[in-house]
Amino acid sequence: MTTFTFAPATRETAKARIALQGPGGSGKTKTALRMAEALAKGGQIGLVDTERGSALKYAPVPGRPDIEAHEFAHLPMAFCSAENLIGAVNAAIEARVAVLIIDSWSAFWAGKGGLLARVEEESSKSTNRGGKFTAWGPVNALEQDMLDALLNFPGHVIVTMRTKNDYAMEGKTVTKIGVKTVQREGAEYEVDVVIDMIAGTGTVTKTRYSALDGACVHHPGEPFAEAILEQLGQGVDPVQVIVDELVREGLTYDRALDLHGQANSRRLLLADLLHPKTGEPAKLGDVIKEYGQAVKPVTTPVTPPSSQATGQQDEGEYTGPSTHSLADAEGSAPAVTRAPEQDQGFEPVTAPQMRMMHACFTKVGLGHKDLREQRLRATALIIGRPLTSANELTKGEAQTLLDTLTNFGERDNAPDEFAAMVQGLEDESARATGDALYVGAAQSA
Repeated sequence: MTTFTFAPATRETAKARIALQGPGGSGKTKTALRMAEALAKGGQIGLVDTERGSALKYAPVPGRPDIEAHEFAHLPMAFCSAENLIGAVNAAIEARVAVLIIDSWSAFWAGKGGLLARVEEESSKSTNRGGKFTAWGPVNALEQDMLDALLNFPGHVIVTMRTKNDYAMEGKTVTKIGVKTVQREGAEYEVDVVIDMIAGTGTVTKTRYSALDGACVHHPGEPFAEAILEQLGQGVDPVQVIVDELVREGLTYDRALDLHGQANSRRLLLADLLHPKTGEPAKLGDVIKEYGQAVKPVTTPVTPPSSQATGQQDEGEYTGPSTHSLADAEGSAPAVTRAPEQDQGFEPVTAPQMRMMHACFTKVGLGHKDLREQRLRATALIIGRPLTSANELTKGEAQTLLDTLTNFGERDNAPDEFAAMVQGLEDESARATGDALYVGAAQSA
């Protein structure tokens, strides 16, 4: 039985999560760039442009320093799928973007390839007998993956959202009742500050910081961004908390592994800091590995942990393995089950991938909780190695599995065709290896 423990709450320093909403021409993009410059503190600004390159009119003009402009990295996006936004966020992480602007977030709801379009696509499939009602299942999962990627971005995030007039019928009279945001209802709860833009003037209509409540600013920019930074900085630095644990006397290798896992789950491994010993610029993940390797025992366990020993349960419960090595920059699965060629550039399966697996397995008839053994058997055959839990997958293997599941999930007779494919792989493996491929999967039942 899982034991839960409450601990004293501590406020941490945070990154901005800001939404600018308003009609076309209200100044959302310009305001986003002005605020981003203050938030970035000299770091790079990245802008995902779904508005046919409209943000480029604020870019510098070569040879014309007299024209007001903003420097930023530009990423145009015409097909606004959840997967594309997740990819853009990952690209921003790799590029070390300090402030990520999504202009506009509304496009990922109501634009080409957006979530509403995905519902129509799902409801039109011949395998969907519940129409739009059941079509929302996989789309909701996609939206959550998109939100996880966006809100877990390690830098500041600014999103813009379009608004339109909302009306109601009162008898035979049409009455304007306000404005409606082009986004799923309740989207404002995902951010910390919502600013309504009208003709260049921004009014805070939702905030978690009382000092900003109701603030109204003409052309919000650096001063307003500084006020937000002041609120965000009222707390402890999560990176410093981990560093303090590393330098504390009595650090063990297991504790270093735990700290590495914490930093990885919060996307802090690439966080910049000054090395606690040398004072030189460093990355948190590298510092954790250095301190962990310094206290690593001479020998480490090589017995593969069972699902009961590690607390791992069914797929989708991303508890992580308990026996792994800090030799991998992004964490790892149990060393005994990892193929030698995976030692270089290893990345573990991500939480969004784990959630997508459940939805994809459901489409091919293996979504029920009692079918865990069949899911593991199919997974092992598809990726070509044994495993005792989906948590042991690498990011690349998980993508291979998802691509296969998606391919079969879109077919008219998905469960039967997928089962036939798996049986074919099993027969081929049995002939070649005498069923040795998935011993580990069978033992975990």
